[in-house]
Amino acid sequence: MKFKYLLTVAAALLTMAGAHATVRTETGLAESTVSASETYRLNVPTEKDVATTLVRLLIPAGVAVTRFQVMPGFTRTVKTNADGLVTEVLWRGRIAPMEYARFFFQARNPDQAATLSWKVYQTYADGSVVAWDDTDPANTPASKTTVK
Repeated sequence: MKFKYLLTVAAALLTMAGAHATVRTETGLAESTVSASETYRLNVPTEKDVATTLVRLLIPAGVAVTRFQVMPGFTRTVKTNADGLVTEVLWRGRIAPMEYARFFFQARNPDQAATLSWKVYQTYADGSVVAWDDTDPANTPASKTTVK
């Protein structure tokens, strides 16, 4: 009985540890190629008992976003710099508790090898924000992509 309880607790902890906002290639990889045109996916699970209502993604320097896949139920706003490059994306909509959403976008990778740090800010219906940006790497890590 005690062993079964420990297995249940361990499984729950592993599930929570792996559940956070992540950016991966379309095929699920955390690495890509220099100067490649890549389709990325931002996976955002709702980890609270209230819905996620806003997802904010900061685009790493050197990445040139070229287009987005339509995401029904969400409105998308982009911010650009003086050169017209996308620097930030905001998706407004609703991701209910126990659900997740995947936001796809295409981008050109940097011209040199780098580790891209994708900072994501997840806002919930209660007004709380989870910053997946490495301010607390053990609990809220930023997603990383290695460009080789």
